[in-house]
Parts: sequence; structure tokens; C-alpha cells
Amino acid sequence: MEKIVFEKSDIRNYVKNVIAEKIEKLKNFIEFTLDASRDIKKTPKYDSMREEMQEEIYQMQKQLGALNDLKRNMSKVLNNATEKVQLGSLVITNKARFYISVSLGEFFFEGDRFYAISPQSPMAKKMMGMKPGDAFTLNNIHQKIVEVL
Repeated sequence: MEKIVFEKSDIRNYVKNVIAEKIEKLKNFIEFTLDASRDIKKTPKYDSMREEMQEEIYQMQKQLGALNDLKRNMSKVLNNATEKVQLGSLVITNKARFYISVSLGEFFFEGDRFYAISPQSPMAKKMMGMKPGDAFTLNNIHQKIVEVL
């Protein structure tokens, strides 16, 4: 990968915005489903439909709780420059770009692919404390750390 300058604060803000948008969208889905469940007319299938909707609402509320946890955890991610891989680091390897923050997975920022991973993930655990020039192997994939921001 050619050397490209990334502004870590922009990536941090992007991840925070993605989480906020997902929370807002899920709240709207929950509200829509609640409204729909109130509008169900008494029919022979009334009870089973209401049960299904309640289960759907329950699952969405669990997802909302998980997203709120991500949002809370993102507030702990500092934006300081780092020399070694730690929470808040943007790690550029010869294969990928990792943002050690929360478990959000793959995302695209300004046309580049990144992976937001939690510090508890196997990949982050493998990289913790490493610095540019260090190499590691995980799942038979060898990577070299090019840059830590």
C-alpha cells in the first residue's frame, strides 16, 4: 500500500457518526413496529402476529443496547497520536487498515477500506504494543505494521 495520510480524528468522528446513525435508524424501526403492533385489528391471527412483533421489538431493543454500548465505548477511545498499538490507534499494515476502537467491522472512509476492531479481538490482541516495522501472523496471514497513528 502506498503511504497515504489519514486524519485519525476524521476516522474517529466517522465511526461515531456511523454508530449514531445506526442508533437513530433502530429507534425509528422500534417506534414503527410499536405503532404497527397497536394498529393490528382483532383477527384470528391477532395473538400470533402480536407475539411475533413483540419478539421483533425485543430483538431490536437488544441491538439498541449493544449499539449504545459501542457509543459508550467510543467515548473512551482517545484521539492522541500513538507510537505503539493501543486503544485508539490507527494501524496500517501491508495488508489492511485497522482502527482499534469498537467492534464495528468493515467500513469505507474516503474510498479506503478500514476495519474498526475492539481491543479484545484476536487481531488487536496480537498487535497490542507493537510498533512500525513489527510483524505478526494470525490465521496463517503474515502482516507487517507499516504505520501506527
